[in-house]
Amino acid sequence: MKQYKTVSILGILLLLFAPFIYAQHTEKAQPLSLEEIWKVAEMNNRQLKLSDLNHQQSKTEILEAKDRLLPELSIGGDVKLNSKFLIYDNGLFSSPQDVPIKAYGYGVGYNLNINLYNGGKDKRNIAMKKDEETRKQYELDLQKHSVKYNTAVAYFDLYKFLHFYDFLYAEIEAEKKQLRLIESLHKNGAVLKSDVLRTSVKLSQLELSLSDVTKKIELAKHCLNILMGRESDAELAIKCEDIIELNAIKDGDYHDYIDIAFNKSPAYKMVNSDIKWSELNIRQVKATLLPKVSLYANYNYNYPQISFYPYSNDLWGFGQAGIKLQYSIDNLYKGNHRIARAQVVINQAKEKAEMQKDEIYLQVKEAYLQQQQALESVEMAEKNIMRTNETVRVIRNSYLNQESLLTDLLEAENALLEAKFNLTTAQTNVKVTHIRLLAVIGIL
Repeated sequence: MKQYKTVSILGILLLLFAPFIYAQHTEKAQPLSLEEIWKVAEMNNRQLKLSDLNHQQSKTEILEAKDRLLPELSIGGDVKLNSKFLIYDNGLFSSPQDVPIKAYGYGVGYNLNINLYNGGKDKRNIAMKKDEETRKQYELDLQKHSVKYNTAVAYFDLYKFLHFYDFLYAEIEAEKKQLRLIESLHKNGAVLKSDVLRTSVKLSQLELSLSDVTKKIELAKHCLNILMGRESDAELAIKCEDIIELNAIKDGDYHDYIDIAFNKSPAYKMVNSDIKWSELNIRQVKATLLPKVSLYANYNYNYPQISFYPYSNDLWGFGQAGIKLQYSIDNLYKGNHRIARAQVVINQAKEKAEMQKDEIYLQVKEAYLQQQQALESVEMAEKNIMRTNETVRVIRNSYLNQESLLTDLLEAENALLEAKFNLTTAQTNVKVTHIRLLAVIGIL
């Protein structure tokens, strides 16, 4: 595949056609190139800000998961009122012995718990959180590609409509001169009144088209401002003469783009990340069938001593340290269903990966063919420009020599104006389709 470049001849040709009249209305704003608009959008676009916040949240969740590896340490205390301490030496229905104790009591102490083994759940949870953070990064990258592509579409819409405005403005000015010439010829009896009317009708249609393009320009500016995170009515101007150089693959073809997509595409990386996370998740579920071993220690000061005989109205301290083993027997019959569900999640992730692979094949093929079609359209539009220019010149001369009809001249002028529109549209389509292709394969 030939390296994609914006042909300089097209830029020169466009400069010849367009005097850039509309630029006079936007001279207050500093003109921005597409690269500059992309930079503003990356900093201020609201969708990107939200994706970045989600990414930051996932990073915090990793730190939170790591905190679970730390020992659990707590301190506590209480203050209480004690009832009478009655001991029934001879049974419940006998007269009890009233042991004298204080009417109030209090206690203070600590509890320490260190996890020694729980099937690796805590460390695996950290790994799962890291995978989630990686996926959020891929989502952010995908969102950046989407915003840059949507921004490019809006940018080239504005680019196109600004040139349409210039073409129409220049055509209106030329048509006004032509109308004055035809009116003069009519006064001299050289042409019919119908020629004056036809020219006036065409002039009105051009002015209506100019009004429509003006509204489209404002809408495109509105869209671009929103994508850049600015006020929708903010002043905005772009560099209409700007020739945009885009990344391209030298000596490559459709298969080269496919290879890059499977290595760079954030969408494909996301589904592969889902598979990895699902595999960790099923191991996490299986870990619930394993025992939990922990080291614990506690020590408490209490008043009064009424836990052990003989009782005493004195402050006392007591602590314990040891190893604790826990095993949830209910997981033996509950865990099977959780494992089965986790296995289904893995299978779903693998199917989504295959579906995404097929989708990438389709998107790359579509974008690649659209780019080829756009390049062909530019070549065809260039030829049409040369033909229609010559046609208008010949018919205008023959009309002034009364050798052809005004309708033929008006049709030729309309064809030339349409050819200018088509050339500008084809030029922007080349750039937009190439940007779309770069976005699909993940290198925009």
